[in-house]
Amino acid sequence: MLKWYEQNTNNHDVVISTRIRLARNLKNYPFGNMLLQDKAVELTQEVKKGFLNQSESVNHFFEFYNINDLQNVDKIALVERHVISPLIVKKEAATGLILSKDESLSIMVNEEDHLRIQSIVQGMNIKKALEEANRLDDLLESYLQYAFDEKYGYLTACPTNVGTGLRSSYMIHVPALETTGKLQIILDAIGKFGITVRGIYGEGTQGEGSVFQISNQITLGQSEEEIIDNLNSITNQIVEQERKVRENLFKEKKHQLEDKIYRSYGILKNARILTSKEAMSFLSDLKIGVEMGIIKFKSEEYFNIYELMMSIQPANLQKNSSKEMVVEDRDVERATFIRNNLPKIK
Repeated sequence: MLKWYEQNTNNHDVVISTRIRLARNLKNYPFGNMLLQDKAVELTQEVKKGFLNQSESVNHFFEFYNINDLQNVDKIALVERHVISPLIVKKEAATGLILSKDESLSIMVNEEDHLRIQSIVQGMNIKKALEEANRLDDLLESYLQYAFDEKYGYLTACPTNVGTGLRSSYMIHVPALETTGKLQIILDAIGKFGITVRGIYGEGTQGEGSVFQISNQITLGQSEEEIIDNLNSITNQIVEQERKVRENLFKEKKHQLEDKIYRSYGILKNARILTSKEAMSFLSDLKIGVEMGIIKFKSEEYFNIYELMMSIQPANLQKNSSKEMVVEDRDVERATFIRNNLPKIK
């Protein structure tokens, strides 16, 4: 089965994907670091057993993993594909992962909260992402007792998630805003609206290839509709600004923009050594070139640049190659992988 990011759809030109994450805790277990190993194991087994006993279709579409049993490269690869968080990789207590075969739906067990329910869809489609997350949430609540307060809503390990427990986010590609320095101006302004922009892998990470995550910060005192409406309003303004700056760059610096895009393609198609940072930067140029119609591929088949961005990350590159590599060997393998997968241009 194709992963969600491998599927050939008409992507949004700025918004790569939409993600909904719900934080939930169980009534009869301690929260966060108060959950000791024996109870962590018990909770993980309770969640797993109840979930996989739902129906044959659930068993067919989902798989369960003990995260602590996975090889380190497999865990990091899941982080790179936005399936699990860096935090759960570091946890020593029992942790689990329920994952759909297309990786669009997942449940982290014993991350910061007992349950982190996640739904990812391509492009800007928060309605679909929320529907899928709520479907999983309802399934879990059918056999688990959530910690819920009539006044405060869903109770969570971190006070910032109390209430709806909802984190909604978009993965955005904003090279024009970043290049012109206008992205920082936007970042300085949106914090007061309860919105934050983080790096490609969330909190504490940097943007790579001009890819960032924009999400809500506040859950308490707001309904799901208010959170989503606020995020949509801010994101739509960023999308509008990115498109406007792209148009201005094309009008005012057409030859320089075209030269940068074609140079990036030339390097990607011919380089023998590429670091992850270099490759992401050149692929970002190529992505904006394709989206603006500056560069076109000979192949009539849809070419997914974001899929290539995912595939060249260090752990996923090693998994695709079925071998562990030191940094220098990865840089050679990355260049080879890109040359072999990048289509010719017209």
